[in-house]
Amino acid sequence: MARPPKETKVSGEDQAELRRWLRAGNTPRKLAQRARILLGFAAGKTAHEIAAEMGLSHNAVYRWRSRYEREGLDALEDRERPGRPRTLSKKKAAEILKMTVERIPREATHWSLRLMARYAGVSVHQVREVWQAADLKPHRLRTFKISMDPEFAEKVQDVVGLYLDPPDNAMVLSVDEKTQIQALDRTQPMLPLRPGQVERRTHDYKRNGTRSLYAAFDLATGRVIGRVTRRHRAREFLAFLRQIDAQIDPELDLHIILDNSSTHRTAAVKSWLEKHPRFHLHFTPTSASWLNAVEGWLSQLERRSLHRGVFTNATELRDEIHRFIKAHNELSAKPFTWTRSARSIVAQHRRLTSAL
Repeated sequence: MARPPKETKVSGEDQAELRRWLRAGNTPRKLAQRARILLGFAAGKTAHEIAAEMGLSHNAVYRWRSRYEREGLDALEDRERPGRPRTLSKKKAAEILKMTVERIPREATHWSLRLMARYAGVSVHQVREVWQAADLKPHRLRTFKISMDPEFAEKVQDVVGLYLDPPDNAMVLSVDEKTQIQALDRTQPMLPLRPGQVERRTHDYKRNGTRSLYAAFDLATGRVIGRVTRRHRAREFLAFLRQIDAQIDPELDLHIILDNSSTHRTAAVKSWLEKHPRFHLHFTPTSASWLNAVEGWLSQLERRSLHRGVFTNATELRDEIHRFIKAHNELSAKPFTWTRSARSIVAQHRRLTSAL
């Protein structure tokens, strides 16, 4: 009697990973071929059937099955070939570095590994080694904005002083607005997350109105007071100040850290503040929103609630913001800790501005 074919076991986790390789658009052809061989075995096919379907030799099919059984999925990658790799001369490495930082390719705005390899007449691997040694990453781009506020040092010392040494019998609140938050709905239903498949949604969307959020972050507890409004004017900011005044113990002084928006300095706001002397406003330097503690919480709101949110109208958006604030206050709130000194911030700012 003929011997029954050997059963090849491919774990469910490995099968999911192999299918992910086949779905990815950048999987090398050879690696995709090896994934199909193993998925064929997982489906109960024999080596002869797989070889016939894929136009491969029986030996090739057996070889990749044996490698997988010995070493797992890592064995499907190509192994390094024997022999000493080609080395670059110091002159050629210096040439690559000089081209990277002083020139741009004619067909692009920045260098890629393949473009540099073609211009320099070397391999992609050699370009990668040179860039890694010099910590060069031409594909990455960061943004920056240096504050040119003439009162930068004074404002930093004032705000950081509140962070590091808050006054007694007072509450310090970091306040900011997130304006024009869009209530976005997708043009088709979202496809849910499931094993082997990420959550998916359409790239296009429908706009269903906007709302603005005023948020006050309590440094001592991490709790947030919020107000969602239809518009963003001094009138709405003043209503938010009244809300804070009503919700906070009247025996406490209130030190409010906020930015330099024109809505914070109108005559109506100044008149109201004169009648409520327990409010003390502290302004961050212009173009220095990172100094305002509430910015970190607003980033959490965007990442955890708004970015994946689906809202068929602005009322749903408002309710979701209130829900997130309530959940944060009950489950996630914790005291804010600032560690950097005003002196180090001012010193770095002076170095940056002198380099402009």
